Amino acid sequence: MSVIYLLLALSILVAIVFFIAFIYSVKKGQYDDSYTPSVRMLFDDELVKEKQ
Repeated sequence: MSVIYLLLALSILVAIVFFIAFIYSVKKGQYDDSYTPSVRMLFDDELVKEKQ
């Protein structure tokens, strides 16, 4: 039974580490998209559909 408590504590610790790494990467701008806004104007015509 003590193995279950150990594995539970270890999995919670790993989850907290991954969550902190995710928050750190978001704050550092890892997921900022700098490419799409520059080419979005090229694809605007494809998104607009004419109503008949």
